[in-house]
Amino acid sequence: MKQFLSTALKGFGMGAANVVPGVSGGTIALITGIYSTLIGAISSFASVHTWRILFRGDFKAWWKSVDGGFLLAIFCGLAFSILTLAKLVTWALNEYPVITWAFFFGLIVVSTIYMLVEIKGKTIKDILWVVVGVALGLAFCFLTPTNTPEAAWFYFVSGAVAICTMILPGISGSFILQIFGNYDTIMKSLDVMNLNWGVLIPFAIGAAVGIVAFSKFLKWLLSRYEKQTMLLLVGFVIGTVLKVWPWSDMEAVESAGHGLQIIEAILAMVMGAGLVVFIQHLSKKYES
Repeated sequence: MKQFLSTALKGFGMGAANVVPGVSGGTIALITGIYSTLIGAISSFASVHTWRILFRGDFKAWWKSVDGGFLLAIFCGLAFSILTLAKLVTWALNEYPVITWAFFFGLIVVSTIYMLVEIKGKTIKDILWVVVGVALGLAFCFLTPTNTPEAAWFYFVSGAVAICTMILPGISGSFILQIFGNYDTIMKSLDVMNLNWGVLIPFAIGAAVGIVAFSKFLKWLLSRYEKQTMLLLVGFVIGTVLKVWPWSDMEAVESAGHGLQIIEAILAMVMGAGLVVFIQHLSKKYES
């Protein structure tokens, strides 16, 4: 039960991160030490062998082959987080943008330090992978939102692409939805008092298809080029930190009417950093 709750808490953190444009649930998975396990478990759904076990009627063996207990805990935490926090985070970003972004800025900066420390056997040559990742992350930050159609097929495509980016550290699935022009539509559809199934069903189907297909490719990368892939992802996280700089959107800061809030922002950064340290402490405690 302790292991289930610990994993569910990490899923909760992933869900909370994924509703914020510019913050990645994959980053939370990476810093809490479950990234490789998550990718391996999800990619197992793309295996023919996995489905043969299920069709034979051996549900227990199938559940074990897909690491069902782990995925169930992640799903419970993630779903509860998204359904309960979507409205709260949207409100916080509108009313207190500086403090909210500062919290996530502190969280991500300290996360990158932990991630770099976790990668063993680094060489001078490996720095190139980090530099390439930083460059890609910076380029990603300058993508701009577009106007797109409100149709079921497009919600399907949005779900497939967004879910792929949600499991990549440093790439925000919510920001991808902003680029696609339907972030607000998806967030409003997640209102627990007024769920919009016409939007959510095609989006969820697209997400299911996208995550299974993409996780297979990620698993292959991590099995063949684990260190290089992780260094590239860490670099990407560093590059995308620009996106969550608390004062990057001065128009939003001014419209909120609270001023620059420098002292409050610093405190929020410390709280974000402290949360990472706390999560790391919990992870090591349960692992031991």
